[in-house]
Amino acid sequence: MTGFPDFIDALPVPDSPVLMKARIVPSEHVLTMFYSVPDDIEIPEHAHGAQWGVVLEGEMSMTIDGSEQVYRHGDTYYVPAGAVHLTRIKAGYRGIDVFADAHRYKARGDAS
Repeated sequence: MTGFPDFIDALPVPDSPVLMKARIVPSEHVLTMFYSVPDDIEIPEHAHGAQWGVVLEGEMSMTIDGSEQVYRHGDTYYVPAGAVHLTRIKAGYRGIDVFADAHRYKARGDAS
């Protein structure tokens, strides 16, 4: 995975349907995900438990309950539990997300 150290790259790959390079740190309480996006992507409207994230590199926009906001390097964002949101992420993005739903993604078992 570009831009992360080897020990993060060695973490489990999530079962996410989104086309990104990601690794997860499952725990009993939350799920942390490190990810990079090689190509522009749009994640359709959806909702889940609370989510907090930080932009390490690049740009994304998120529409939460109808209000759009753009996030860049160093910005943090918060999606309240149950809030309907849509995300557009530009190529070259790197970020970290923490999900209150500890079971949001399962590990795929391979490091592809």
